[in-house]
Amino acid sequence: MSRTKNSALNAAVSVVTHAISLVTGFISRSVFVRTLSAEYLGINGLFFNILSMLSLAELGIGAAIAYSLYRPIALGDTRSVRILMAFYRRAYLWIGAVVFLLGAAMTPFLNHLFKSVPDIPHLRLYFFLFLLNSTVSYLYAYKRSLIIAHQKEYIATAYYQFFYVLRQVAQIVLLLTTGRFLFYLLAQLVCTLLENVLLSRRADRMYPYLKEPCGERLDAETFGTIRKNTAAMLFHKIGGVMVFGTDSILIAKLAGVVQVGLYSNYCMIIDALATIFGRLFWATTASVGNVGATERTERARSIFGAVDLAAFWVYGSVSLCLLVLVNPFITLWLGPKYLFPMGVVLPLALNFYLTGMRQSVHVFKNALGLFWQDRYKPLFEAAVNLAASIALFRVFGVAGVVLGTTVSTVTVCVWVEPYVLYRFGFGHSVREYFARYATYGALLLAAGTAVRFVDGLIVGQGLGILLLRALACVAVTNALFFAALFRRKEFRFLLEHGRMLFHKG
Repeated sequence: MSRTKNSALNAAVSVVTHAISLVTGFISRSVFVRTLSAEYLGINGLFFNILSMLSLAELGIGAAIAYSLYRPIALGDTRSVRILMAFYRRAYLWIGAVVFLLGAAMTPFLNHLFKSVPDIPHLRLYFFLFLLNSTVSYLYAYKRSLIIAHQKEYIATAYYQFFYVLRQVAQIVLLLTTGRFLFYLLAQLVCTLLENVLLSRRADRMYPYLKEPCGERLDAETFGTIRKNTAAMLFHKIGGVMVFGTDSILIAKLAGVVQVGLYSNYCMIIDALATIFGRLFWATTASVGNVGATERTERARSIFGAVDLAAFWVYGSVSLCLLVLVNPFITLWLGPKYLFPMGVVLPLALNFYLTGMRQSVHVFKNALGLFWQDRYKPLFEAAVNLAASIALFRVFGVAGVVLGTTVSTVTVCVWVEPYVLYRFGFGHSVREYFARYATYGALLLAAGTAVRFVDGLIVGQGLGILLLRALACVAVTNALFFAALFRRKEFRFLLEHGRMLFHKG
């Protein structure tokens, strides 16, 4: 199967399975908030984010795995693959041990994470179960990486999503029959363990050489390459975790655990949208990324411009729909007491747009291997995000924490990443990118004004009204985008090269 067909299959399986798991996830969350208190919802979100912080122990070695496996897999060099996999097995065992020890060391100090300690018994036991669940996920991660390196991510995705749905169903049943958070977490742990064990066995059947003993060690050159790539990715991983993994911790400390519960509901919706549209986006630009990696010319820039327009169209329209529809949806889903005011929803939608608009830059930066040039960028981003979030919280409350991410993105990422791409990738001035970015921003503002006006004309509540509002938002946004953009060369490029972007391998 060709690389492009595999990419399309990976994306298709991912989108379908994510859609199914999304439905079960929303049902499970609805049962959760009706069975347990808002404090439990906040604890669930907070502990998840803490374990995300501890994932820094992984140090970006996952990216190094994928990179180092591609060449021996392409050459059919199973000996080198066995040596690499033996190394990664040892590395992930150490990583799992470090995560467990760091989490265990944090356990006595959990009370210091809260503005006021919630009246929930067995907090440390619950955190320990979260910690075990995270640790288990590292035990067989190296075999998952091998499957993905063979361009068969759809297999790993299918396993993950099957057990995710199974976990959600089990948790729904346990909550309805027992009402115990303990059993909810045990179901999570058991399903994670089953998924990893069964996927490991699948990998053993697909690649029997994994079971052969391997006493050889990595040569110095390969080890040096892995160490360099891991070091390059470490900064990016630190920045990503610090920016996107600290908001719940800050909200818990500054505003309280109930606010974390509300925030986690919005994050669940936004993460679901980001996953689904992100998968589609990366699938349609896989071949574009390959062209960008080999053609540092006007053609590569033209393709980048078209991909950038596609990113704006997708993430601009979705962010506007998110802005006007997320609160009505949560009202139907969970009830009005789980709503944030529009002062929080607006920066959440804006962050979704800003992050989505970085997709096109990331595709080409990855294709061109431009990791080292902006290696310190994530550290500045994390520092600005933390300082801005704390300062703005004093003025705007929870909205200030969310705005901290907006500030760090605008002041650091929005200009550093395209600058690196244009200077080191295209060898061209970045002015054209910023001119286009400003045009898109003005169009988004105009479309947002129109959408808010039309949405204000629709009165009423209920599922039918929500669907009508969604239809109006999609229609107005896409009509305005088409009217403003159809004459642009990037739009014509997309039309003329649509078959290449979506089908050509």
